Amino acid sequence: MADNVNSLPFFYGNITREEAEDYLRQAGTINGLYLLRQSRNYLGGFALSVQHSGRCYHYTIEREGNQTQTYAIAGGKSHRSPENVIDYHAQETDGLVCLLKKPCNRPKNMLPKVGPFEDLKEKLIREYVKQTWNLQGAALEQAIISQRPQLEKLIATTAHERMPWFHGLITREDSEPRLQRGSRTNGKFLIRQRDQSGSYALCLLHEGQVMHYRIDRDGSGKLSIPDGKKFDTLWQLVEHYSYKPDGLLRVLTDPCPRPGGDAGQTERPLLSTDHPGLNSAIQSAAGILHKLRTVPIPGLKKGRPSQRSPRNDLNTYETKLPNNQAAGKEAMPMSTEVFESPYADPDELRSATVDRDHLMLEDGELGSGNFGTVMKGIYKMRKTEKQVAVKILKNDDNNLSVREEMLREANVMQQLDNPYIVRMIGICEAENLMLVMELAELGPLNKFLQRHKQTSIKNLTELVHQVAMGMKYLEEHNFVHRDLAARNVLLVTQHYAKISDFGLSKAVAEEQNYYKAKGHGKWPVKWYAPECINYFKFSSKSDVWSFGVLMWEAYSYGQKPYKGMKGNDVMQMIESGQRMDTPLNCPPEMYDLMRNCWTYKADERPGFSVVEMRLRDYYYDISQ
Repeated sequence: MADNVNSLPFFYGNITREEAEDYLRQAGTINGLYLLRQSRNYLGGFALSVQHSGRCYHYTIEREGNQTQTYAIAGGKSHRSPENVIDYHAQETDGLVCLLKKPCNRPKNMLPKVGPFEDLKEKLIREYVKQTWNLQGAALEQAIISQRPQLEKLIATTAHERMPWFHGLITREDSEPRLQRGSRTNGKFLIRQRDQSGSYALCLLHEGQVMHYRIDRDGSGKLSIPDGKKFDTLWQLVEHYSYKPDGLLRVLTDPCPRPGGDAGQTERPLLSTDHPGLNSAIQSAAGILHKLRTVPIPGLKKGRPSQRSPRNDLNTYETKLPNNQAAGKEAMPMSTEVFESPYADPDELRSATVDRDHLMLEDGELGSGNFGTVMKGIYKMRKTEKQVAVKILKNDDNNLSVREEMLREANVMQQLDNPYIVRMIGICEAENLMLVMELAELGPLNKFLQRHKQTSIKNLTELVHQVAMGMKYLEEHNFVHRDLAARNVLLVTQHYAKISDFGLSKAVAEEQNYYKAKGHGKWPVKWYAPECINYFKFSSKSDVWSFGVLMWEAYSYGQKPYKGMKGNDVMQMIESGQRMDTPLNCPPEMYDLMRNCWTYKADERPGFSVVEMRLRDYYYDISQ
């Protein structure tokens, strides 16, 4: 996994080609001596530097693939991680000048060098989420964690718009007086947009004259000066030419500030860097972070979540199903009406009850069960109207136990507030008892995947990770779900999942750490851990077992677990040490995690804090 590269002793981070050569020479003249560094051209890529016969050779390791991400030296064999690339070329040259024989490890106490954009990127991501979706607190943190891969790519590919050296769509004639105004330092520069097709120009001051270099975008989206190196982003291009002319008349030094109020509002530097042009640009960017001009995403409406129509977002997803992965082209969970609590607005007064006069039911059922039916509705709050799901008790024989069960579910849900858990809005006592909840219109995960079998591995992992985030929240708040399954995960959009159905859920005492049922009930045995069946004991660790089954359902596109087997057969299979086989085309990392979730002894299973982090690492790795 690429996220583990930082721990490799021969990974140097964001060093230059020349720095890599210096480290190799200092380590001795050994053929096959090598080190790994971060690519300064390609987002998420790496570079391998190898010494042979007194010379240094450099090979780019590119990230490739859309579903299961792999890494390869151009024209070479694909591997699951940069480390696997190294291991392979220690056995096979396969295009390299020689076998990789000895790692050139970093000097003692030296950490991999962090690129000059990283610190700024973190601040930009946080500001972007806060201002675009008006989030704060826990919802802000959840949004950043869940959507970081998309946000990182969005920020990386649009960060130049915040840099003082980017002057937007101006003409060649307009750029020259800007560079010649004020200081006339050699290497003073700006970048302008030439047209709407993604073509730019680098304008460089040299001996009082302005030189213009066209920056073109090729068919794969790479940016380059004619016959020059290719880059994924403009800030990488600026970073490169700030330390090396590489075909320009000179290196870039001082950014030419945009006219107007953006220039000069510098604060203390966000970070130090060896590249003066980029450092100055970043320092200037710090001054405008507080009034960051957010970059609109096509298809998104800005403003408070309550001002957006979920219908528009849902229609967007319906027309794009099942696999629109382009960054910035798809709505994110935060753009839906139900990411933030319905009572996040302080002007909306929270109430445990819903006035029947403010609730309008629509025709058609969303679902049904032993309790009754689920209908779609509109709930009129003080400032806005919300689409809701209404669970209606059909209790013609006045069975008190059914009513009490429904009220217990409502009691649990009213205590929970997390973007990845269906929230309770209130109880309505009218012609029937009604539970009014957030609407997740695309329905259960298993049924959705049965209809959309071309959903990508990345998309599946995104949804499963969101479920893990919701379950981590339950674990932290001492709740056990007891009915976690793909049928009880509802989709707001193709890229946004919520845990539902808390009819069996229990709050557990912190000192006890588990709930013990009085006896066997009508239980979903195929999702239950051995201790649930054998000892009636339920805990977050038994929910982890169920989560492993849910993962199997997701990666098998909604198939039924243990298909054709009865409960007793399943228990015998588990007791004998057997587990379900890996789903077809399931990534091995995800099947390994399922197997960990199905560890027989509860205290040896990972908790949701560990499960969520492993899913997060894998999702980030295949998303970059």
